[in-house]
Amino acid sequence: MDVTDLKVVAAVARHGSMNKAASELNTVQSNVSARIRSLEDELGVALFQRSAKGVQVTPAGRRILPFADRLAKLLLDASRAARDDGQPRGELEIGTLETTLALRLPHLIARFARDYPEVRPVVRTGTTCSLIQDVVDCKLEGAFVVGPVNHPQLHSEVVFREELVLVTSPALHRLADVAAALNLKTVVFRLGCSYRQRLDTLLTSLGAPTPEPLEFGSIEAIIACVSAGVGVTLLPRGVVANAAREGLVAVHELSPQLAEVETVFVRRLDGYFSSALSTFLHRVREDGVPATFAL
Repeated sequence: MDVTDLKVVAAVARHGSMNKAASELNTVQSNVSARIRSLEDELGVALFQRSAKGVQVTPAGRRILPFADRLAKLLLDASRAARDDGQPRGELEIGTLETTLALRLPHLIARFARDYPEVRPVVRTGTTCSLIQDVVDCKLEGAFVVGPVNHPQLHSEVVFREELVLVTSPALHRLADVAAALNLKTVVFRLGCSYRQRLDTLLTSLGAPTPEPLEFGSIEAIIACVSAGVGVTLLPRGVVANAAREGLVAVHELSPQLAEVETVFVRRLDGYFSSALSTFLHRVREDGVPATFAL
């Protein structure tokens, strides 16, 4: 097995087609098919199942794919390191929570892009679980997620601290009203969101029945549903400040144990730490975490 073998496996898995993989790799289908067959013979396992509709990755093939991703990232890092003279440039691909993107990053990214025009920031959103996995799989240089994060392959540092609040419709004036409400739903991001887990813990502590979750992909949609009385959610205070001032939602303070949340930046310990990422994180640290958390 060599580097080219892994590149071919990754391309076939990505497209589900030998022919499309060949197009990506600037070769012909017969070469791709022969390479896959040779590798399967060498390993003694099938990497793909062939059918008239294309190819599907076998369990053995899926076990190989993370190594292909890591190797591709390692080769890219080597190329970038050779060209990195300390001046930030090139693509900077990071991940973030929707809430962090809305509350913390717009002015940071705008200033950074203005000061370093040779850097092209690419920002992708997701949940804490999905973003951590993307960093581990070398799909992102790093990501802003909810901490703490204890992972043997990742470096983690606290960059922001937020206060979470329970957000309800204006009709629910007290926490006791939430527990007494009938057919109330939780309005949340998809599974893997750490705020969602805290919300379930809070509602259990209030004696509320386990609610049915409604999943949305944007803060705006979540706030709109909560304002309409469909359900409740848990978000950083700053994210809902405008909606609360306009009377669209009610905000309920929580105990520090549930309210305090740290946003951390994670990156691979063995990943290439580019000048672009180093400079961007320096700007993030300038905003800094407060010395103490206060409600």
